[in-house]
Amino acid sequence: MSRNALCIVGLLLTLFGVVERSTASATEQPNIIFIFADDWGWGDLSCHGHPYVKTPNIDRLAREGTDFHRFTVASGVCSPSRTAVMTGHFPARYNINGHFAWVEQNARRNMPDWLNPAAPLLPRMLQQAGYITGHFGKWHLANDMIPDSPLPSEYGYDAYGAFNCAGEQMPVHDDVNQAIALIEEAEKQQKPFFINLWMHEPHTPFHVLPKYRWWFQDLDDADNIYAATLAHADDRIGQLLNTLDKNGLTKKTLVVFSSDNGPARAASPTELSLSYDTATGAGFGIGASKGVTGGRKGYKAALFEGGICVPFIARWPGKIPAGTVDNQTLISAVDLLPTFCELADATMPTGYVPDGVSQVSVLLGKSDLGRKKPLFWKASSPWPAPKNRPYHWGSYAVVDGPWKLISNSDLSHVELYAITKDQKESTDCSAEHPEVVNLLKRRIQEWQQTLPLKPEGPVFSSGRG
Repeated sequence: MSRNALCIVGLLLTLFGVVERSTASATEQPNIIFIFADDWGWGDLSCHGHPYVKTPNIDRLAREGTDFHRFTVASGVCSPSRTAVMTGHFPARYNINGHFAWVEQNARRNMPDWLNPAAPLLPRMLQQAGYITGHFGKWHLANDMIPDSPLPSEYGYDAYGAFNCAGEQMPVHDDVNQAIALIEEAEKQQKPFFINLWMHEPHTPFHVLPKYRWWFQDLDDADNIYAATLAHADDRIGQLLNTLDKNGLTKKTLVVFSSDNGPARAASPTELSLSYDTATGAGFGIGASKGVTGGRKGYKAALFEGGICVPFIARWPGKIPAGTVDNQTLISAVDLLPTFCELADATMPTGYVPDGVSQVSVLLGKSDLGRKKPLFWKASSPWPAPKNRPYHWGSYAVVDGPWKLISNSDLSHVELYAITKDQKESTDCSAEHPEVVNLLKRRIQEWQQTLPLKPEGPVFSSGRG
């Protein structure tokens, strides 16, 4: 065979090898479903020991996957928590430190009116890696009260049905039906899919159906409504899991269940009454908010663990260890973007530096040497602490190695916890470790210097005048 012929054969083999590797890579891309509940407390699962809530389908995920007990979101409230998932960045980098509300409220709090669609975005990265992408359920990266805000389709989604956004508001219970339709479309196209399923439950108002109230008829009204609301959400998750089973997709799909923050609670005893939301309609109000944190301090909006430590259960049969509890590894919401991108073989934009780290090895049950990057939180909280909300005064927090420091807005009051050992923050050890306190205060101050003074980019409604 001539030299030229050998070169041609070699080139063909090389090209064939590239095609073969590419095909293999494509077939190994898992489908990804990220279920993000709204205000679902760490203790609001029967597999976490709740005395009357029943969540058999989420429990199934725990039996068939790994239950991570130290997952933290990047905020104690909705919009910044979701920003972290979408961007892999701490939400303070976008001046998103509270929920998106009316334009006047956003301006008063030095916030934008929506997340910039030009930000680095997880769905767009997965879309560019060949995924069909869909968002179904709550949005709240803008608001239905800001009609000129960008639609979810401008953030890298091929399909969406949403509420708390501009445009038509999807009925809250239609989330899984629309997700299933996207799964079936992806199957027709033989493409992997990424679905954000951001469920309404158990946020107020509680849109509860009589069928589920009947299941808990022995409970008083508030507990009955809360349990029935969670049961309905769990039932829809079961419908989704059954669809994966029926279509032979269970072993090809990573399913993650989590929550955007800890459970909401009224600051004082509140009578059960109806309330109304402009995006979702009428339902029962905060008097039915009975969520629990599994003994962690504080509730929604707190930077103590009750506000930011939430359920995180991951299932991918044959890949993620089944029936396992990991109560030591710290995973953060900012880790999801680099983790999902690694699993999907997706390329992150040039120059993009996430605040999170890939946790693929942790998900797969392999040993990990621990987190190399600190985690930071920023919130707008009152000081001194309100008497009826004693754990809702933290404006900054940092976790670095085994330590967690919480401070008020000017760093004049801090509390220090050995968080790896003391996950319920029972003992403030700041007096015993002044050197650690000083180090972590410096960490916060250095981080503050990296944050913008005001929102940047095309993120303002014409309603600002």
